[in-house]
Amino acid sequence: MERAATFEHDRDKVKRQFKIFRETKENEIQDLLRAKRELESKLQRLHVQGIHVFDPGESDSDDNCTDVTAAGPQCEYWTGGALGSEPSIGSMIQLQQSFRGPEFAHSSIDIEGPFANVNRDDWDIAVASLLQVTPLFSHSLWSNTVRCYLIYTDETQPEIDLFLKDYSPKLKRMCETMGYFFNTVYFPIDIENQYLTVRKWEIEKSSLVILFIHLTLPSLLLEDCEEAFLKNPEGKPRLLYHRLEDGKVSSDSVQHLIDQVSNLNKTNKAKIIDHSGDPAEGVYKTYIYVEKIIKQDILGFENTDLETKDLGSEDSIPEEDDFGDVLWDIHDEQEQMEAFQQASNSAHELGFEKYYQRLNDLVAAPAPIPPLLVSGGPGSGKSLLLSKWIQLQQKNSPNTLILSHFVGRPMSTSSESSLIIKRLTLKLMQHSWSVSALTLDPAKLLEEFPHWLEKLSARHQGSIIIIIDSIDQIQQVEKHMKWLIDPLPVNVRVIVSVNVETCPPAWRLWPTLHLDPLNPKDAKSIIIAECHSVDIKLSKEQEKKLERHCRSATTCNALYVTLFGKMIACAGRAGNLDKILLQCFQCQDTVSLYRLVLRSIQESMTNDTDKELMKQILCLVNVSHNGVSESELMELYPELSWAVLTSLIHSLHKMCLLTYGCGLLKFQHLQAWETVRLEYMEGPTIISSHRQKLTNYFTMQLSQDRVTWRSADELPWLFQQQGSKQKLHDCLLNLFVSQNLYKRGHFAELLSYWQFVGKDKSAMAAEYFDSLKQYEKNCDGEESMICLADLYETLGRFLKDLGLLSQAVVPLQRSLEIRETALDPDHPRVAQSLHQLASVYVQWKKFGNAEQLYKQALEISENAYGADHPHIARELEALATLYQKQNKYEQAEHFRKKSFKIRQKATRRKGNLYGFALLRRRALQLEELTLGKDTPDNARTLNELGVLYYLQNNLETADQFLKRSLEMRERVLGPDHPDCAQSLNNLAALCNEKKQYDKAEELYERALDIRRRALAPDHPSLAYTVKHLAVLYKKMGKLDKAVPLYELAVEIRQKSFGPKHPSVATALVNLAVLYSQMKKHIEALPLYERALKIYEDSLGRMHPRVGETLKNLAVLSYEEGDFEKAAELYRRAMEIKEAETSLLGGKAPSRHSSSGDTVSLKTTHSPNVFLHQGQSSLAQFSTSKKSFKE
Repeated sequence: MERAATFEHDRDKVKRQFKIFRETKENEIQDLLRAKRELESKLQRLHVQGIHVFDPGESDSDDNCTDVTAAGPQCEYWTGGALGSEPSIGSMIQLQQSFRGPEFAHSSIDIEGPFANVNRDDWDIAVASLLQVTPLFSHSLWSNTVRCYLIYTDETQPEIDLFLKDYSPKLKRMCETMGYFFNTVYFPIDIENQYLTVRKWEIEKSSLVILFIHLTLPSLLLEDCEEAFLKNPEGKPRLLYHRLEDGKVSSDSVQHLIDQVSNLNKTNKAKIIDHSGDPAEGVYKTYIYVEKIIKQDILGFENTDLETKDLGSEDSIPEEDDFGDVLWDIHDEQEQMEAFQQASNSAHELGFEKYYQRLNDLVAAPAPIPPLLVSGGPGSGKSLLLSKWIQLQQKNSPNTLILSHFVGRPMSTSSESSLIIKRLTLKLMQHSWSVSALTLDPAKLLEEFPHWLEKLSARHQGSIIIIIDSIDQIQQVEKHMKWLIDPLPVNVRVIVSVNVETCPPAWRLWPTLHLDPLNPKDAKSIIIAECHSVDIKLSKEQEKKLERHCRSATTCNALYVTLFGKMIACAGRAGNLDKILLQCFQCQDTVSLYRLVLRSIQESMTNDTDKELMKQILCLVNVSHNGVSESELMELYPELSWAVLTSLIHSLHKMCLLTYGCGLLKFQHLQAWETVRLEYMEGPTIISSHRQKLTNYFTMQLSQDRVTWRSADELPWLFQQQGSKQKLHDCLLNLFVSQNLYKRGHFAELLSYWQFVGKDKSAMAAEYFDSLKQYEKNCDGEESMICLADLYETLGRFLKDLGLLSQAVVPLQRSLEIRETALDPDHPRVAQSLHQLASVYVQWKKFGNAEQLYKQALEISENAYGADHPHIARELEALATLYQKQNKYEQAEHFRKKSFKIRQKATRRKGNLYGFALLRRRALQLEELTLGKDTPDNARTLNELGVLYYLQNNLETADQFLKRSLEMRERVLGPDHPDCAQSLNNLAALCNEKKQYDKAEELYERALDIRRRALAPDHPSLAYTVKHLAVLYKKMGKLDKAVPLYELAVEIRQKSFGPKHPSVATALVNLAVLYSQMKKHIEALPLYERALKIYEDSLGRMHPRVGETLKNLAVLSYEEGDFEKAAELYRRAMEIKEAETSLLGGKAPSRHSSSGDTVSLKTTHSPNVFLHQGQSSLAQFSTSKKSFKE
């Protein structure tokens, strides 16, 4: 065994050394060229202002006006589809396909605004863009909680009681079913004059405010009402219930408020319900409105008839239909988005400039290069540094693809290695437009991740940066992140942050950026700035003491200084500054200061009961897996009031102890978590008792058939921590718990639980079968049988992922039988069963069985959904993959092309349903803000709305808003303003999408005329209009009108980037293709040759763009009658393609053509026929040539 291990070690060492050698030699020249291009890009980007988000398209995707410009499957073919079919509407408010190439690195963000690069084909990017431009909207809209804030009077107490008793639980259940929390927050009337700051904070966080009034409105409620209804710039939903009574008149204050709300209602999202009669009827009417508001306005669901469904049913998990075979957890993704926002949320970041430069140097350094280690003590600002630097990269380097993960507390879901790798792999798949099924096996995930990284790096024009913050918090990090020690692809950089004390020894040899403590001067200035923010001024003596205190490494720690400043500011407001200052001086490190904070907050509580509740709540958050929600705390502690809870959370949040993450209360920093352990939880019995309290709560939920993502996340983990193997075993055999974990992609977690119980794969399978058989005995009625079929299908997929293929067939067959009987043989769910069964046969290499099943699934899906539905694309992709595995490349190509065309038309990109909801919600909110006066800002908002409605495929509504934007801009700015050209461009793109080419032509021509007069000759917006009008001319057959525009495009690029830039080559190819179509081969040939030389010099002789240009030259030579030269050129092109296909494991990515208009091989014959010599190959070539011209 030792010899074998030694051999394996030596082999791995040789492999790594060879890979380093290969990477180095391949890229010595590329490094110089890349540095040159990056310098050019930086020069062009100096004037950029705003936010940039990368687009997953190709380098010159602005020109890739082929059928391969949108998101879709990885395809074997390169050059795309029909000539000149450019992307319809896409990004930058400009509705254009966002540009990957450096030629538009200085995109028109400065004039187009912050919605740069919103791409309809990548919802992830749209969400990232939305989340970075949210000053109009509060954080609560992105959280996982629907917060309903109630205001009421003594007169409407009956209504409040009815609402809380009868309808709040229904709304909670509805939101819970959809994966959200629901809170009804209210303050008792008798203490309404207290908690002023907390009430304002709650109104700001609220998703919806409801005011219940009758005849009078006490003055102490006026401030809340004004805050909620009259100061509502975000246009959040508001509801005013007004109970009328015959013979009685409302007071002046009530009538005045109603009049004000009515007057504002054009721009304020407020609904007034006037009700006379039984309060119960009025409350029911209110409930109906609230339900509708939550579904449509807050959560963004279109179907308002969505009823509460069984949590075990597949319908309760909408991801399934949207994401096909890819299993992922929307809550994990949302948690990461919020973690990034919170990490970057700091008013003070002194001294970071020097660190930014070091990070920038890493990106620019020649490859190969190991990961960069960002180290520092706990609380030194590592997360803040990385998040701020990511923002700078997104702004200054839009070509850079950044994948980040912020690890939270140890043992939490965010620190689960297999989930991190799976999440990063899914991001890579999305950006390489892959639709491949992703393994859930942890070992295979770890093995495949470097391959995915290499695939994307091979086709990505910019840098790829992977950032993992607090990587040392991952369990057995060296084992699970061993890909870090292998040489990385040339354009990939990895940055990881660690605490100095817990950094793995082997990593200490990596290049390291160490974060030093703040210098005393900066530490003092941060504390004084915090005091100034609340109008508190320290005396000269106090400042001197502060200066003497902040001299050690621990007292100049960034978190310590921040906490110190907040404590002093808080004490100053309370009037006991000297006392607290003295106590703070006695705390020499962050944990001791946190302990002082805890004691201070506890002392501020009004009674012993509240103090004990604070302790209990912090202990529960501490022992939980991922945190605890407010609604869970309210159920756990019935004596707890919202007034006490919200006040406590406000204090703990303000003092950097707690924060929100995906609707859960969590510790802001690891030191806060440690402090609570030290302060409140000495001894194992205390930890055990609090875990037991959580265990009892979630066990009770299961007994009530409430299986939510929360109970599935917490309960098995708690049993594992307690060592309760039998209870964990019983919990896992609750089929809905296991189904919930599996369907959210927590496969490794599920597996680890079974291993903890001591069961192997076969035993697992047997126990699930037995449990399902027992469940089946109690099933009666269609609904329960449908649920049973879902459970059988989940079991089959689970067993397939375990590699138990023969056993996986049985439950999938049973699922199929049940669905055929309970539903209908032609029901879409039947097609889903057939698809899953076929996927097992593919893995089993029983291709004949799989083909038959896929074809049946395709036929059912086509009958149910029509020919252009994403479900059809999924079956076609599956068939293409099946044929690929059998080396039937022609058939694979045929199905992949069909699938790709469907994907192009799909209204949303597989990968982020949440993003779609955000876009819809953003549009609904913005619509309310555009009803005021004519202003440039309102015109811009209308334009933005047009884009957002287009992203939702609502073309008619998009058209209305774009026209309103144009009209308003013409009135306010004048008809020749560049903003009017933007609106004209968008309208033209919309008309083009609707195939109204004559209208599009007129609009593009008007936009071009304005931009020619108003903008510089090489301005990107002018280039955009030139390009799209040229493509439109060609599509309409007006080739003579297109030629000067294509020539102008070449000139613009040469002026911008010099004559040897790859972007110039792309423009040359575009022009050459046009001449070829006009049969002007003499003019086309030198253009192709010049483009080829530029590509070879700048990108390398084996780059796909070189292959595409060779293919175009081959066609040109064939049409000129030079068959021998044509065959030689085509042979070289195929060599490049085969090299790429080999690199990508048999799947060449769907790639934009090297030109927007590159002629496309649309043949059903195998391309390899061109490699044969003789007359037969020329005949085949001739066949291809004809279709090539389509």
